Amino acid sequence: MKKLTLSLAVATIAGLASVANAALADGGAKFLGNITTGGAVRSDMGTYWNQITAENGCKWGSVHSLSGGNSGTSQFSWDNYDKCEGAYKWAKEKPGERHFKFHALVWGSQYPNFLCKKKNPNITVELTKQYITEWFDAVAAKFPDLEYIDVVNEAIFAGDNYHSGFGKPAAGAEGHSTDDTECGGSYIIEALGGDEVINGKHQYNFITTAFKMARERWPKAVLIYNDYNTIQWQMNEGIELIQTIIANGAPVDAYGQQAHDCKGLSQSDFESKLTTIHQKTGLPLLISEYDISEANDESQKNNFANHIPFMWETEWIGGITLWGYINGSTWVENTGIINETNGTSNDRAAMTWLKDYFAKNLSKGKNTTQLGEGNAVEPEPQTAFKNHTIPGKIEAEDFDIPGVGSGNDSYNENDATNHGDSDYRDGTGVDLYSKATGIVVGYNAEGDWLEYTVNVTETGDYTLFAAVASASDGSSLQFLVDGENLTSVLSVPAATQGEENYEDYNKVSANVYLTQGTHIIRMKVVSTWFDIDYFTFVKGKDATDPEPITIGRTPIANRMNLEVNTLQDYQVFNQLGMRIGTISAYGISAAIDQLKSSSALKSSGVYYLKNRATGVSKSVRIER
Repeated sequence: MKKLTLSLAVATIAGLASVANAALADGGAKFLGNITTGGAVRSDMGTYWNQITAENGCKWGSVHSLSGGNSGTSQFSWDNYDKCEGAYKWAKEKPGERHFKFHALVWGSQYPNFLCKKKNPNITVELTKQYITEWFDAVAAKFPDLEYIDVVNEAIFAGDNYHSGFGKPAAGAEGHSTDDTECGGSYIIEALGGDEVINGKHQYNFITTAFKMARERWPKAVLIYNDYNTIQWQMNEGIELIQTIIANGAPVDAYGQQAHDCKGLSQSDFESKLTTIHQKTGLPLLISEYDISEANDESQKNNFANHIPFMWETEWIGGITLWGYINGSTWVENTGIINETNGTSNDRAAMTWLKDYFAKNLSKGKNTTQLGEGNAVEPEPQTAFKNHTIPGKIEAEDFDIPGVGSGNDSYNENDATNHGDSDYRDGTGVDLYSKATGIVVGYNAEGDWLEYTVNVTETGDYTLFAAVASASDGSSLQFLVDGENLTSVLSVPAATQGEENYEDYNKVSANVYLTQGTHIIRMKVVSTWFDIDYFTFVKGKDATDPEPITIGRTPIANRMNLEVNTLQDYQVFNQLGMRIGTISAYGISAAIDQLKSSSALKSSGVYYLKNRATGVSKSVRIER
C-alpha cells in the first residue's frame, strides 16, 4: 500500500493554548474523537481527543451561499459561525496523530436556502445539479487531502420518508428535527440521479452518484455513509441500504453508526447488533456520533462502560467520535460528560470512567480496518478484458478486470460459491458454464452485476439483443451505461421444456441510445434466476436480430409438432463446445436415450444435444 503523504503546512490557530497533555487514545490503535463546542475548537480539545468533527461548520448550509440570496454566483465561507477550517487546521497541527472528518457533503437537512422549493420557486433539478457540483468542487479545492468524509448523511427510506428531508421535511433523530419545515424539500435526489424503486426496494441511485463524485475528487479518502437509529431501531433498513449501494457500485469504505439510539442497550445486545451490521454489510464501522442523554451520572457511566470497550477492542471498528463533551453545550440535554460552571470544570462519572479505562486499556485497542492516514490504497480503475466495440457482440463472460480500491470493481457476485463448471476467468467467483454455444454466465442472483468497457463508434440509436434462458417466470435484468439506466427492466421468458431447463434460450431486446466514445455497460440482475450467453448492439431502432436461429425460439405449437411427429437432427457437443456428432430421433427424449446407449462415448461427463431446427439445447450427464 502507498502511504498517504500530507503536504499541508502546519498552521497555528489563534488563541489555541498549547497543551502538553496527551489525548486519551494517543498511541492507540484507533482514534477517540469529539466535536467542536459552540462553534469553537476549545483549548482543551487536545487534552482528551485526537480526532475532530465540526458539529455544524462543514455542513452545506453553513458554507455555501449565493451572492444575491437565492440567485447569483456561488460563494463559500469556511468559518462562518462554526470552525470548519479551524477544526481542519487543528487536526493538521499534528499530522498522523490527530484526525479530521468532514461532515457532511450531502444531507437532507441544513442545506442552503436557495435549494428549498418553497423559499426559492425558481430552483430546478438542473440548477440543483449545478450547485451540487460547485459544492463538491469547492470542498475539494479547499481540502484536497481530506482523510475521512461523511459523503451522505441520513438517507434511509422508512415510514414513507427519508431520515432527513431530501424530498420533503422529515423528523430528525429521536424526534429532534433540524429540518426547516418552511423549506419544502429539495431536488437533491433528482439532481443526483433519482431513487429508483425495483420490486419494492429503493435503489438509492442518488447515494451511489454522490459517492462516485466524492471518489473522483478524493481518491484516497475514507468515504462514509452515516445514519442514525441503525443500531437499535432500523438496523435492517440500514443494512439493506449499504448492500444496495455497494451492489450498485458506490465506492463506500465505511458505515458510520451515529449511535444516538444506544441508551439502555445492554452490552450483549450492543455487541451482537454491531456484529450483525458488520457481517451483513462487509464494511468496517465507525462510531460517528456517540452520546448518552442521561441526567443521572451513574446511569450515563454504566452505558459508557457497556459500550466503549467493545468499540475500542473490536478490530473492525475503525474509530470512535463522541458527539459533544461539555454539558449544556451539546445538541441534546444531558449528553455532555464534563460540567462547567464559572470557568471550573468537573468530570461527570462517565468522563472519570473514560479516563480510567483508556489509562488501563489503551493497548487492548484493535484495528484491522486499514482506514485513514498511512493506510490509503492507491486506487486503480477497472480495465477491459477484451476490446468491445459497439455495434457488435459482447460475450457475457468477457467482463472487465477489476481495479484496486472500493468503487473499482468490475463485477458483483453475492454468492462466494462457484457453481459453474468452467475454469475460464478462474478466481473471479462468477458462475461460468460450458454449453454447446460456448461459455455462459449462470446462477445469476439478485444484486449480481457485470461491467464491460466498450467503445461506441457512432452516436445514435441501437437495438440491444440479449440471449437469456430461465427455468421459470419472474427472472429479469437491466442494462446501464455509466451508472445511468440504459434500458427498463427486461423480463426473461420462461423455458417451455419443463422445470430446471436452462437450455431453452430466448432473445430479449430494447431500443437504446448511445453516444460515441468509451463507456461502461453494466448488466444488472434484477430478479433471479437466469443464464445469459451474450448481448449484441445493432445499429438503428427496431433492428433485425443478427442471430435469430442460433438462440432464437420456434413457436411453441410448431416446436411441439416438430418434436413429436418429425424425425429431427440433434447435434452432440462436448463440454468444450466441440461438435462430436449428430443423432436423428423423434423428440428430445428419444435423442437422450440414444446418446446414453451410444458406444461412441467413452468417457463420463456432461454432453449437449442441440436441435438443429429449433435451436433448443439440452444437457445430458453420461456415466461410463
